[in-house]
Amino acid sequence: MKVVKTPKGWTPDSWRAKPALQQARYPDQEALASTLGQLSTLPPLVTSWEILSLKEQIAEAQAGRRFFLQGGDCAELFSECESSIVANRLKVLLQMSLILLHGLEMPVLRVGRFAGQYAKPRSEDLETIDGVTLPSYRGDLVNAAAFTEEARIPNPNRLLEAYSRSAITMNFVRGLVDGGFADLHHPEYWDLGWVEHSPLAEEFHRISHSIGSSVRFVETITGRTPGSLKRVDFFTSHEALHLEYERALTREVPRQWGHFNLSTHFPWVGLRTAQVDGAHVELMRGIRNPVGIKVGPGMSGGEVKDLLNHINPDNEAGRVVLIHRLGADAIESELPGLIEAVKTTGSPVLWICDPMHGNTEKTSNGYKTRQFEKIQYEVEQAIDIHHKMGSRLGGLHLELTGENVTECIGGARRLDETDLLTAYKTTVDPRLNYEQALELAMLVVKKHRSIA
Repeated sequence: MKVVKTPKGWTPDSWRAKPALQQARYPDQEALASTLGQLSTLPPLVTSWEILSLKEQIAEAQAGRRFFLQGGDCAELFSECESSIVANRLKVLLQMSLILLHGLEMPVLRVGRFAGQYAKPRSEDLETIDGVTLPSYRGDLVNAAAFTEEARIPNPNRLLEAYSRSAITMNFVRGLVDGGFADLHHPEYWDLGWVEHSPLAEEFHRISHSIGSSVRFVETITGRTPGSLKRVDFFTSHEALHLEYERALTREVPRQWGHFNLSTHFPWVGLRTAQVDGAHVELMRGIRNPVGIKVGPGMSGGEVKDLLNHINPDNEAGRVVLIHRLGADAIESELPGLIEAVKTTGSPVLWICDPMHGNTEKTSNGYKTRQFEKIQYEVEQAIDIHHKMGSRLGGLHLELTGENVTECIGGARRLDETDLLTAYKTTVDPRLNYEQALELAMLVVKKHRSIA
């Protein structure tokens, strides 16, 4: 077995000597230092053995034996740390995974984009409205969305609040999963009442009934009830954007070598901060967590190779997930070169598609939205391109919600621009609602079967 050790020259603070983009500017540095001191002593949000288990499962996904499903809010809000909202997010991912499990005939690795997704990158440091200029809203981890001077000042106390809300969310999700919420005997637990009349409801119930019948058949002929059918592994993820927060929860643990980022199981580096000589990549290269890297339009094959050589020099299995977010218009011209470049490195990677961020647009009535048809097209093209090049699309990275929102147009109910007025709730990016998410899962299955 290949021996992997902490990279040469890396320490938990070596990122401080690198350029750090997308960082908030705190006017009270003493308060920030005090808060970070408290954070560094609080219990971890996840454990090292959960992280290592996730890495093993990602290695299986890299080998084509699992499908990776990552989804959740574009940016969590403190005000939405409610039991019904968290449970509905979990329901959506469970229902999508049931469709994928049934259709792809392989285990699904479930990763929630929550319990820590409180920070967001911004295009500009400042925002101007009606002649007034204030710091941009960088997510509830940093400041508040209200356009007032007081709300927009970066507040260190929010780091502790984000930690607390993440812990509450994790505790609730663990309780649901361990308590049988994900039991395959009872997929009806996962139903969302507001979509009972969805055109997709009948198809989902047919799938869940088929799986339930299969489970009961196995139990009948074996005389046993497999415990693994009553619960599932469930992991968390967020963009590792706020470096001081991530550093405060990066630690050594007993009986393990090296450092773990214990704020989440699966941190990822966004497109805006994926510079090989930047602070974010430097912090990520030394931790033992599996790491996601966003790759997008304009990123060359050489840049991706440099990132892989930097973050995974030992070609460790389960270490790297490449999340391509190219857009429906660019995927055919951009993706083949990236795949070819990665093949030359020898690094095992899991390719997953983020069809959301490359397809954001503004409607004539001023709403930021995404067209479901473009999202579908990008996913289908990704499957085709990987297949033609001897590669494999092993997962999806989606912004979605279990709430009855109307933020992306198209899909099962054929939402249009006027429907955005009905329930547009996001503070940052538009999300798929339940129906659209389920429809996408069904389309992925259909596409995979067409090339099998």
